[in-house]
Amino acid sequence: MKVDGQPYRTIWLEPDGWSVAIIDQTRLPHEFVVAHVNDAAAMAHAIRTMQVRGAPLIGAAGAYGLALAARADASDGAIEVAYRLLLATRPTAVNLRWALDEVRSVIANSPIERRVAAAYRRAAEIADDDVATCRAIGEHGAALITAAWHRKNDADDPDPRVHVLTHCNAGWLATVDYGTALSPIYVAHDEGIPVHVWVDETRPRNQGASLTAWELARHGVPFTVIADNTGGHLMQTGRVDLCLVGTDRTTRVGDVCNKIGTYLKAVAAKDNGVPFYVALPHSTIDWTIEHGRDIPIEERDASEVTHVTGRAADGSLTTVQLVPDGARAANFAFDVTPARLVSGLITERGVCAASAAGLLSLYPERGKGRR
Repeated sequence: MKVDGQPYRTIWLEPDGWSVAIIDQTRLPHEFVVAHVNDAAAMAHAIRTMQVRGAPLIGAAGAYGLALAARADASDGAIEVAYRLLLATRPTAVNLRWALDEVRSVIANSPIERRVAAAYRRAAEIADDDVATCRAIGEHGAALITAAWHRKNDADDPDPRVHVLTHCNAGWLATVDYGTALSPIYVAHDEGIPVHVWVDETRPRNQGASLTAWELARHGVPFTVIADNTGGHLMQTGRVDLCLVGTDRTTRVGDVCNKIGTYLKAVAAKDNGVPFYVALPHSTIDWTIEHGRDIPIEERDASEVTHVTGRAADGSLTTVQLVPDGARAANFAFDVTPARLVSGLITERGVCAASAAGLLSLYPERGKGRR
């Protein structure tokens, strides 16, 4: 994607060929800052503090983090220490474990003198694969938006726009490029389909209001930021044509785990007959888990609930307290939406039912006893 006319990915190798650059998402939407990562500990910090976030991007960042670790010390013991350090940063998104396993495997199967090159090569492959995967998700998902547009035209709807409600940020900032849930929106918009996006603010970190809105504005997609609890009202009054969200982990039967509040949107969509689609890459499917209740739910620091950071009238960034002194707060970062509430899963291989059979129809190799 482009920022002020310049193409960017969210993570890339520096010209020196070994250090890593990232877009610091904790500074958005008010400042566009590129941060530089030189070792595994710094990458772990970037993932933990959400300088990089979004399941696919976390995976790519973890892969490069392990490559950085190999550059410092490619011994089995050092790689294992770095692997565990990086894996512990975010427990919910399965992409991180998947990517770390991929890089650790090529390191273990390479001679010591070739381990660094092998690690960087696999990390680059993971990043490139994510770009191609997200682009394909966009193509498959855009067909759903186009179909909704045709239905509105056939019904002589006075509002020809397709109104999509999304939650959190599942755009290019959450991936290496293009995004998951926003990729179909970008493709449809670029093809001339009139799309308007309802952007949930997504408390407590406001990743919809800050990141999704920032992305859409730069791509020229019309949008409106709404309070999280507005979605149900919009669905009741016929102002949402479909919901489109991402996921940080999807079980083999189609349960999806996404940013807290997703489940409530799915319930409202089901009650109002609004299609509820989830976009995801292959790396987000956890074939080892059947039920969503078995997904570990990350609990983050209470300060994300009790405080908020924004730009003051004088242009400075400031953090303010929202609650009374001494107030306790719980901060569950994710919830699980059962497969029965999901209209379909949009993957790089196509759209399928949110079910074991649906996923296996796109990934038949997983039905042969492979996990």
